[in-house]
Amino acid sequence: MLRDAIKTWAKRIKRDLHALYLAGRDPRVPWYVKLLAVATAAYALSPIDLIPDFIPVIGYLDDLLLVPLGIYLVVKLIPPQVMEECRAEADRRQDSPPGSRTAAGLVLLVWAGAFLVVMVWIWRLLSA
Repeated sequence: MLRDAIKTWAKRIKRDLHALYLAGRDPRVPWYVKLLAVATAAYALSPIDLIPDFIPVIGYLDDLLLVPLGIYLVVKLIPPQVMEECRAEADRRQDSPPGSRTAAGLVLLVWAGAFLVVMVWIWRLLSA
């Protein structure tokens, strides 16, 4: 029973991620909500995590807490009618989830930029 509940929850999260992707492209959604929707979906689908998964227990906390909380926040900000339509469309497209090389490139670019900033900061700290 618990296993079925977890499977249902996971399917709902997956569907809502797809719906957020669709809502991020809808003109009825405000720009700041689109930005949050894209950021949440990109983080959830990114292979790079805030806390690496190889760290025992803590590594999965971001996947179990941050992603669902981000989805919840964005869903609450999207107009209800738009979210219903996006969820219905996500259900229809269940077998073909969104994929974007552009989004993957942007995520990698952001992480590379963050890495560069940290490396410059460390270099300045050590050379002072």
